[in-house]
Parts: sequence; C-alpha cells; structure tokens
Amino acid sequence: MSTQVHRVTVRGRFAGLTDQAQRYLAGAQAEHDIFRSAFTEEGTFTYDERVQFFNLRYEVRGAADADEAGAHGLVETEQFLRTMGFGYKGLTVNVVDVAAIWADVERRR
Repeated sequence: MSTQVHRVTVRGRFAGLTDQAQRYLAGAQAEHDIFRSAFTEEGTFTYDERVQFFNLRYEVRGAADADEAGAHGLVETEQFLRTMGFGYKGLTVNVVDVAAIWADVERRR
C-alpha cells in the first residue's frame, strides 16, 4: 500500500496587523521570499514584499483524501497565524494529490 501524499497551499491576505507585526514581517521578509518556498510537513510561510498577501505550503502524508489534507492545512495555518499574532482574511486552500501527478507522468510515457 502506498502512502498518500498531498501538497496543500493555503493563501490569504494579512488584515489588521499591529505596528509590531508589520515591522517584524517587513524586517523578516527576505527569509520568507517565495523563491525559498517548499512543501514541508511543518509548513513554509512566504509573503509578498508589500506585506499584503501570504501563503503557507504543506506536504501532508497519510491523509485519506484531498479534503482531509486541505482541512489539515487550514487548521495548521490558522493556528500558526494566531500564534504569531497575524490578522488575516480570505483564506483559500488548494490541494494537489502527488500520486495523481506521478500516475499521469507514467501514463504519458
């Protein structure tokens, strides 16, 4: 039996950031550049230079299906943002089943 692997991207917009949060994000932006992004179990947090939009990328293994993987990514994202004290709005979730990609590559060969 193979392990289910899903890549989950949660996108959103910062909202109601405190001055302290705004300064922190502006100062740390280079560490959270989109070009450093990867799908990881703990999630990779990236955001734009204007500190308006962000995304978190997760690799979720073992979820029964895309809905479960997406729900996991959403819960992790909301917990992270609350812990960091970052206000947000408009979260969207996109899930890709990695096995489906591999199967498509094999089918095309």
